[in-house]
Amino acid sequence: MDSEQQQQSLFCRICCLQQEEPPWGEDGQSPSYDICPCCGAEFGYEDCQLNAIQAYRTEWLKNSDTWFQPKKKPDNWSLKKQLNNIKPLE
Repeated sequence: MDSEQQQQSLFCRICCLQQEEPPWGEDGQSPSYDICPCCGAEFGYEDCQLNAIQAYRTEWLKNSDTWFQPKKKPDNWSLKKQLNNIKPLE
């Protein structure tokens, strides 16, 4: 895995919030089943298939100002900046 792939592996596949630990493990294949504090996706469930990612992201974007765990929302959080992390789905 190159450094760009390693960096991308830290982002939620739905909302692209950078996580402290890779949501899909160091190998990119083993989901943590943790919950994204921003969009509420469970890694390994809502983000395991392309169509599920697209559907969950569409719903999340409707209410993207509302965090799943509001206490974890950084003071300097920017939706626009976070959306810049989204890469095309393959």
